[in-house]
Amino acid sequence: MSDDAIPPSEGGRAAPPPRTDAPGAVRQPSPVPGHGAAAADDRRLSAGLLLGVLGVVFGDIGTSPLYAMRAALLHFTEGGIDRAEILGILSMIAWALILTVTVKYIFFILRADNRGEGGILALMALAQRVVRNERGRWLVSLIGIAGAALFFGDGTITPAISVLSAVEGLKVIEPHFEDFVVPLSVAVILVLFLPQYRGTGAMGAVFGPVMALWFGVLALLGLWGIAQRPEVLEALSPHHAAGFAVAHPVATFVTLGSVVLAVTGAEALYADMGHFGRRPIRIAWLSFVLPALLLNYCGQGALLLGDPAKLENPFYLLSPGWLRPFLVVLATAATIIASQAMITGAYSIARQCIQLGFLPRLIVRHTSETEEGQIYMPQVNWGLLIGVLILVLSFKTSDALAAAYGLAVTGTFLCTSALAFLVFRRQFGWPLPFVVLVFGPLFLLDAGYFLSNVLKIPEGGYVPLVIGGALYLLMTTWHRGRELLFARFRQDSLPLRSFLARLPQSRTIRVPGIAVFMTGQADYVPNALLHNLKHNKVLHERVLFVTVLNEDVPAVGPERRREVTELAPGIYRVLIRYGFQESPNIPRELEQLRGEGIAWDPMQASYFLGRETLVAAVVPKLSRWRQWLFGLMSRNAVPATEFFRIPSDRVVELGVRVAI
Repeated sequence: MSDDAIPPSEGGRAAPPPRTDAPGAVRQPSPVPGHGAAAADDRRLSAGLLLGVLGVVFGDIGTSPLYAMRAALLHFTEGGIDRAEILGILSMIAWALILTVTVKYIFFILRADNRGEGGILALMALAQRVVRNERGRWLVSLIGIAGAALFFGDGTITPAISVLSAVEGLKVIEPHFEDFVVPLSVAVILVLFLPQYRGTGAMGAVFGPVMALWFGVLALLGLWGIAQRPEVLEALSPHHAAGFAVAHPVATFVTLGSVVLAVTGAEALYADMGHFGRRPIRIAWLSFVLPALLLNYCGQGALLLGDPAKLENPFYLLSPGWLRPFLVVLATAATIIASQAMITGAYSIARQCIQLGFLPRLIVRHTSETEEGQIYMPQVNWGLLIGVLILVLSFKTSDALAAAYGLAVTGTFLCTSALAFLVFRRQFGWPLPFVVLVFGPLFLLDAGYFLSNVLKIPEGGYVPLVIGGALYLLMTTWHRGRELLFARFRQDSLPLRSFLARLPQSRTIRVPGIAVFMTGQADYVPNALLHNLKHNKVLHERVLFVTVLNEDVPAVGPERRREVTELAPGIYRVLIRYGFQESPNIPRELEQLRGEGIAWDPMQASYFLGRETLVAAVVPKLSRWRQWLFGLMSRNAVPATEFFRIPSDRVVELGVRVAI
């Protein structure tokens, strides 16, 4: 293994959120859940803020009317669809929006914030704090990893199905355009992915107004359809869904796999909470987005009540012919925005996985000088682009891709419900009967969604399973390999206290300059220092042992960023803390040491990094194929110099063999 695995000697302690009982870790008080979101909710509610919420949070769920109603009713096309089926399916969609999005996410899950941040990994970090045994923490980690892996599967399918469903509107305008759907979809996807390196700041300025126009058009089209057949509003009563389920239990179970398409993007409400706070998300959903979606679905239902043959494309056929070209353009813009939100979400999740120790270092480029969260990750971007193009060229239609969509979404729903049960019970202290009463039915609903989508595995449901399974394997292998690497390092290394006690008697020559030793174990001597002493027989006048601690909070405040301790004359231990949404910059932090009384001169500093080579132990703790995979990931990780932003011309690398 090269220096690419963030091994202990490089300060990459980005393995699972640091435990307070781990060697070298510093005991810190746990953050107070809800504090950050509360602070975020204190911001002034404005039209600009609500527009931002519309543009970032609701893009995915806002484009579901393009395909959800049609996908759900396609199960009943044999022999024609009747009134009871239309009202029953419409009622199921309406109550999926109410129960899954409004009740589960808007009213409950948004309460579980990690210093204002949401998302599956933030929820995992909260759950890990309340688990008292190692096995429980590992199980929580597995659930979080599974949710993150499925998120990437969702992120690959969302742009493909959204863009295809929008461009398919051309077939409604002119059937001869059918042959152009796939090529145009490929062109739109390339236009979406290729400029990502430039950042999303300029595009973000128009996202909100476009999505506001989109939801307004959805509502108006829905009202137009309802005006033709007002009786469609009966479907808002749950007795239609219940009656349909009783009359057709098997068909209801099968249809759940398509009904869930109406709530894809619900996880984005939680994941984007840190950007806006829970209050603006709740207000935008309850006052504008939910009514617009319900109106549009009811409008499509009214259209089908009048003419079931219009199931060919009820979304576009709901509009008058003269409006359809404009609607195709608007829908394409909305799907691009929905896809953009998913792409940037994938960047964020990937960076969190790196910081929490679930993925090797990847390139992280900041596209804004003022916004920390605006990043571009080329490896993630190109991986998503290749995956999306393969899906578009393989499945060719949104109907075919609908079968592949549900498993990733419903799998993430299940992971979120399981972790939320634990957090609300132990972190928030809710009585067990109340937690069961709230999350029990929601978990069963999520399980119904998931099991229904299992039936689609032969039709395309294998796609998110393959993507998620491959990523899950990579993450667990990396996580386990790093644990073994740290354990081996602690076993073979010299305790720092013993080294410092012997130093005065060693008559080691001190030479001018500053030596920075990156180490992941603050209480042990870095191998790079021992090798330097062995070969060069000198120690620099000032020595800094720098340890990067990645904490299970989104960001670390400046007051806790650095902790400096003088261990011996001219020898210091420097702990630098980062949250899972931050990117390390070691030289910038070391510049601040002047304020700590340390004479820091970057031109006199040399950075010593360890370059570990993995070899199999006598009794290997990893299987041969996982050792190979871990080594492959290590060799292809971003060099420590680039990840930590260390000047490459100031680096000295020293190698050592490590057996695991």
